[in-house]
This record gives sequence, structure tokens and C-alpha cells, in this order.
Amino acid sequence: MLLLIALWSDKVLCQSMENDWHKMNRSKERALQDFQQQKFGMFIHWGLYAIPGGIWNGKTMEEMGIPNVAEWIQLVAKIPRKEYADLAALFNPVDFDADHIVNMAKEAGMKYIVITSKHHDGFALFESKVSDFDIMDATPFKRDIVRELYEACKRHQLEFGVYYSHNIDWADGADAQYATTKAANDLTNNDTDSFGANLWDPSPNGFSTYLKNKAIPQVKELLEQFPGIRYIWFDMPGLMTPEQSYTFYKTVYDINPDVIIAERIGNDMGDYAIPGDNRIPTADDQFDKPWEAIGTFNHSWGYKSYDNDWKSADELLYWLIEIVSKGGNYMLNIGPDAKGNVAPTVMNNLQKLGSWMAVNNEAIYGSKPWKVQREGPTTVSITDTEQREKEGFKVQFTSEDFWFTERGNQLYAISLELPESQIALVKSLARGEVDVKQVEILGAGKVAFRQTEEGLTIKLPKSVQKLPKGYTLKITRN
Repeated sequence: MLLLIALWSDKVLCQSMENDWHKMNRSKERALQDFQQQKFGMFIHWGLYAIPGGIWNGKTMEEMGIPNVAEWIQLVAKIPRKEYADLAALFNPVDFDADHIVNMAKEAGMKYIVITSKHHDGFALFESKVSDFDIMDATPFKRDIVRELYEACKRHQLEFGVYYSHNIDWADGADAQYATTKAANDLTNNDTDSFGANLWDPSPNGFSTYLKNKAIPQVKELLEQFPGIRYIWFDMPGLMTPEQSYTFYKTVYDINPDVIIAERIGNDMGDYAIPGDNRIPTADDQFDKPWEAIGTFNHSWGYKSYDNDWKSADELLYWLIEIVSKGGNYMLNIGPDAKGNVAPTVMNNLQKLGSWMAVNNEAIYGSKPWKVQREGPTTVSITDTEQREKEGFKVQFTSEDFWFTERGNQLYAISLELPESQIALVKSLARGEVDVKQVEILGAGKVAFRQTEEGLTIKLPKSVQKLPKGYTLKITRN
């Protein structure tokens, strides 16, 4: 009888939480619409892990284990908490310039920035009253990095968000409630995934104590110290219970109901979806929420001193238009080094992206997918970080490849290559498919066109050769 009562109580609680969540989520409709218009943002992974840069005691990440991304070095190298915490005394990023980073993002055409306020190592890049393991108390730098970026975003009119690792905290989060979860799962013969949990040197406090005394209070601190926050990016929710995810969601909502939350809060309580790390969804993927694809510049989120396999500007441009033509946002990550510097290649390629966006941005911002996402002979599949690292990016697009977006009465066809004949043919815009009134090339002006059953034919003017990369057709429909 007691068991039945407990099960009934749990069911009632879950139903109540679900109803409350739906009510809170529905109130964010305008904020989510605004988010969908942004299309392009910057992710910043930065913390103490920038000091070793992927190498510990002479061994690289790849020699020590998985995952190979540099911000996971404490777990991969099984570094004791006290030894890792000693890195804070060495963290003095004197070259960090918030205005420089925000300007770099803005000039690239990005509309928002999200920074790791606290990653899995438990170290906070903002001033926290509930933990001394932060930028102000534990380092010689004594400057609040999150605050400086927040203020710079306000000055330069970019939206601002924070990443916060809620389930995983190797400094203070015990074993991320792995043992408790495993004991419950063992009773029903279910497996328990320990990925990410600190099982080599867990803090002596319980996980519930961590939530009560550090995680929830720090989320409140972020919202109260930085009232203009638009996004919160929780991460690694594998062992979170529905009640815990709900508590985080409601904590945010009660302070600022307009903040939207990424799906990695866990238990289907996010406001927007994340298809995966370094993954572009396929045409078959369906989302019932706004979504954001995230990607690295090389193969690591945090600074990795020996990884110089940077994505070129052309590859990044493909990511952007492929994602946007499918209806998503693209958040591209940078990982500053321990001094606060961004690699020159990263800056140069962002500048090239910015040159393209300056001409073609109206095909990106505020757009939505057309009935045809793309046409052409070239196919690309981007599934994860490991695939890109193993295979590289050797795709050669042709002048027959087009991506489509639309906004209002305007339809856009984006090409990355110029035809040698200077004659463009867009088959998806054949007579009967679209009633074309006018055609313009962004950055080059109006052009004559001919629409037949074969497609829309345009003789490209010589001026397109001066455009940053390829060209974009702006089609006005009758």
C-alpha cells in the first residue's frame, strides 16, 4: 500500500511539474521567436583548462583517453581536485579584451554571445558569493570576465547568454549522484551511465548539498548580477531527475521569465533543441522547437595548444547557410588561450565571414526555410566532431549547388561558386513553381532573368566577381 501511495504521489508530482513547465514555456513565445531570428552566434569555452591546453604531465588528451576535447582534461587525466584547483593561481589572462571579442563577433555578423560561466571543473568566470573557486577569489586576475563580456555586449548591442554546467561539477558536485542513481537502476536491471561523473576524487559533500549550496545559488547570482541575460545553456544532464531539471527551470523563470533555456537542462524541459556537438541535422530530422547547431573552430571547445586544424572561412560559410536553410541557428565556438588571446586564423576567418555577411545578411537574419532546402549535385554529411577530425572537409561545391531561404515575399537562392559561363540556372525556380516578379543579386543590383520549365536563368554581371564568395539571388514574387 505504501508503495502504491508513493507511486501515485510521484505521478501526481510529475503531472503537476509538466503542466507548470508547459505554462512557463508557452509564455516565452516572443522570446523564442526573437531567438530564431538571430541565426548566428558565438560560443566561448574558457577556463582553467586553457592553461594545460590539452597536455598533462607530458601526455596529450589522445594519449590519456576520451573525450579528446581540452576542457575535459581533469576527468581524462584523473587530476585530483586540489591539484587542479592550484591552476587558479596561474590563471592571469592579461590579454583578455571583452570589447575586442565582442567586436570580432559583431563584425563576423554574429548576433549573440554565450560564455561558459562555469564548466564541468566547477570554476566560475564570475564573482560568486557562494564559492571561492572563482575568477575573483582564486586567481591573480581579479576581474569578472562574465561581467566584462556582459557590459561589452550591451555597448555593442549583442545579446548575451551564459553556459552553466549544472549536473557535472568536479570540484563540488560529489559523484553527480551516480551511486544513488545506480542503486535505483540496479533494482530494475537498468544500466547507469557514469560518463562525466567524478568517480576518481569526488567531493565529500552530497550531490543534493551541492545543488542547494552552490548550483542553484550560482544560477540565481548570474540572473541577478546580469539582468539582461537572454539565454542559459545548461549542459550534461544525464543523471538529473525531472524534479531537479524542473527546479533549475523554475529558478530561472521566477527571476527572469524571458530567459530561454537550452534542452540540456534535461528531461525534455528545454525551450530550444540542440542537435548535437558538431552535427548538422539531416533533412529528415524534425524539430518541434526552435533549434541551434553548435560547432567548434577546430576539434576542441576549450583551448588545445596543438590542434591547428582550423575550419576555413569557406567551410564555416557552408555550415552557416546549410543550418540556416534548414531553419536553425548556428553558434560557432572559440576557445581563448590562457592569456585571453584568440588564434590569428580564427580572427582572420571570422573577418572573411563578416565580409560575406555584410553583403548577404538579409538572406540569413529573420529568414525561414523554403519548401526546397537546397539543390545541386554535392552532398555533405556532418555527424560529429570525430567524423570531421578523421575525414577533414574536402568538399568542392559546384555552380549548380544552391541553398534557399525566404523572408516575407522575398526568396533567396545562395550559391558559393560562380559558373564559368556566367550563366546561372536555378532549377527549383522553374515556371509554375514560383511566379518571379524581379531578380536582384545582393551587392550587385537588379538583373534580367528568363523563367522556363527548366528553371530560372540569369546572366551574371561581371561585378559578381568582386563579391566576397559566390552570390545570392534575391527573388521578389508576384
